[in-house]
Amino acid sequence: MSQFDDLLVKYKEQLGTTRDIEGVDETLLTAITKSLGPSIYNDDSSKVSCSDQTELDRVKKNFLIGKLGLEDGPELDVAMQNVCEQMGSSNRNKFRAIFYYLLVKNMGLESKFA
Repeated sequence: MSQFDDLLVKYKEQLGTTRDIEGVDETLLTAITKSLGPSIYNDDSSKVSCSDQTELDRVKKNFLIGKLGLEDGPELDVAMQNVCEQMGSSNRNKFRAIFYYLLVKNMGLESKFA
């Protein structure tokens, strides 16, 4: 298997242990992971830190507003906070692909990756 495929397996496994997840949309997860490009292979850029406001601002600006074309507003901060809680505070490996996947699923934006 390729390194990309290995990461997808790891992401699916972690999603299986994430609260309130019923099945994984593998097509969506693959599309989101591919959209992240080489950042998924770097230990630092492959993860999201919910305790770092600068990081959350970057997710909002680059992904939610830039990539998904959403308008800035408090609902974006709420959505990110919900995903942080869903992934759990004890989870030190909040992979960016999973974080974005949960954002897309929770906000009902799957069509953006169809």
